[in-house]
Amino acid sequence: MEIMDIIKKSFIFPSNNLDKLALYIVLTFAAVLLLFGGISFFILSSESSAFVILGVILSILSLIVIFVTMGYKLAIMKSGINQDEKAPSFNWKNDIVSGIKVIVLNIVYFIVPAIIVVIVALITNIPGNFMQIVNEFNANVNATAINSTVAVGPVVSNASLEALGSSLIITAIVAIILFIIFSFLESMGEARLANTGSLGNGLNIIEAAKDIPRIGVGKVIATILLVIIIMVVIQGILSYIYGQIPQLGIISVIVTPYLTFFAQRAYGLLYSDIA
Repeated sequence: MEIMDIIKKSFIFPSNNLDKLALYIVLTFAAVLLLFGGISFFILSSESSAFVILGVILSILSLIVIFVTMGYKLAIMKSGINQDEKAPSFNWKNDIVSGIKVIVLNIVYFIVPAIIVVIVALITNIPGNFMQIVNEFNANVNATAINSTVAVGPVVSNASLEALGSSLIITAIVAIILFIIFSFLESMGEARLANTGSLGNGLNIIEAAKDIPRIGVGKVIATILLVIIIMVVIQGILSYIYGQIPQLGIISVIVTPYLTFFAQRAYGLLYSDIA
């Protein structure tokens, strides 16, 4: 399927499944309310132990609804892979299980680059450079406090600042590159999970990486970037409108889920080339 066909079909997909979209919106709103209620009761827990119980119950319910919505997003992707015209029905049991799998998959895909970034930070000596600055600062401040008539020079040397700055820049560049790479890999991993239902297949990073050239590197990058750009532009325009007319902010309750359906459908159609 051509890139623009994927984008067009995905964008109108939510409007052709308004009943499922409406239920998804209700569940998303319910999850927020339940979570807010749980936090509120935890804050009031010092007044009564009953509030703790209520807080736990509401938090658990919120977590269950979140699992359902995350699992349903995977089902939307699956419908794209199968190129089904209709959105799937909600299946609470399956959606909860799928939601848990998605969370595990996201953690694994982003913990890998996080570990690499930490290693790079250690190699570039961010902790040591930071401690050097702290030690210089404390030494010069203490010297000034002991004898305020003596000029002690800069609180921190330029060399130390440059060393920390260089290590931070290098680490930040590596972090950005890894985040972008693993975001693409995570999309493939999630599509593999949606296609097979197997968490093991989804977590196979090597095979997920191979799926990108199977589909076409340019096609994958272009499709995902187009989806992101469309979402950012729409949200940006609406944010400006909300700033001018705050009352219209309620529209986001509909727009955000709509764009979620759009993105998941697009990624599913993209993966359908090799499913």
